Amino acid sequence: MSTNPPSLPPQLEPTAPSSSPPTPTPTPNPPPPSAAPPAVDPLLAEREVIEKLGRGRERILAELGKAIVGQQEVIEQILLALVAGGHCLITGAPGLAKTLLVKSIAQIFHLRFQRIQFTPDLMPADITGTEILQDSGGERRMVFVPGPVFANMILADEINRTPPKTQAALLEAMQEHQVTVAGVRHTLAPPFFVLATQNPIEMEGTYPLPEAQLDRFMFNVVMDYLPENDEVEVIVRTTGRKSERIEPLFDGADVLRFHEMVRQVPVAEEVVRYAVRLAAASRPVAGAPSFVTDWVTWGAGTRAAQNLVLGGKARALLQGRAHVTVEDIQSLALPVLRHRLLLNYRAEADGVRVDTLVRKLLETVTAPGKTQV
Repeated sequence: MSTNPPSLPPQLEPTAPSSSPPTPTPTPNPPPPSAAPPAVDPLLAEREVIEKLGRGRERILAELGKAIVGQQEVIEQILLALVAGGHCLITGAPGLAKTLLVKSIAQIFHLRFQRIQFTPDLMPADITGTEILQDSGGERRMVFVPGPVFANMILADEINRTPPKTQAALLEAMQEHQVTVAGVRHTLAPPFFVLATQNPIEMEGTYPLPEAQLDRFMFNVVMDYLPENDEVEVIVRTTGRKSERIEPLFDGADVLRFHEMVRQVPVAEEVVRYAVRLAAASRPVAGAPSFVTDWVTWGAGTRAAQNLVLGGKARALLQGRAHVTVEDIQSLALPVLRHRLLLNYRAEADGVRVDTLVRKLLETVTAPGKTQV
């Protein structure tokens, strides 16, 4: 009793030998491949982000121009800190639109914004949040109530009007992007920025910021009085019709992509060494310039060189360049170093200001490609 073999697909069916060539059996068309997402070219994606940021720079300045008059250098430095992912300290007398500037930038980048008004009676829990006893259905338990620090952009307004204990409540948030309350860590959602305003320390009712906190600010941006023509325009605007509404141009996801792109910008080793030498020359140690040993009590640390290079990368990206130059480092020396140098009493007696000392450092430290005079 014979058994029929199992049938095979047409393309695999055996053929009997024959003197004539076999008739080819048409094969069916292969099924279309399943739709797969197109592969993303990293270089193309990188180029798109750079172009978006380059185009956005002019649009950002145009939107800010609806609310802010002048202060171009201040705006540029704050944008650099934002793109690089650093915190910014803004120093200036009251009434110079520091708060308005920060709020306008938060609107442009469509970030969740919180303003904390620092006063002498402000407590750390007023910033980070606290645990409260909650009664739910007869069951009592401790519940954490987040403070205003749980936002994307924090305006620490007049930060030096509160004692150091409260100022220090921001230290963990600025460095670790988290806060610890009752032994429990709470993570802050990215992106996270602190833009703090402070009044000149010579003003009454101010407390100097601790050096550890000052070092966590990428830039110290000085906001000065406007020229007469700009001040006239401010008066005309603020006493006339309501200002135009600022339109958002980016979102938090864009900002995080900018952070990634900044860190991918290449920088030559000699430029990095120049940033390191600038920071090292500010320390009153053996071999330092004589004016540093005469006037400086405490110099800049390693974080200063890090911020010089990172800020240089952000500046190059905003200007449409794919590399960092010595000029990028030099242009950021003042905002990076001015809050990291502690001058002594002799400097005060000689009338030396920290900006003057930083400029002398730029003249003293030899830049790559130049010879010592």
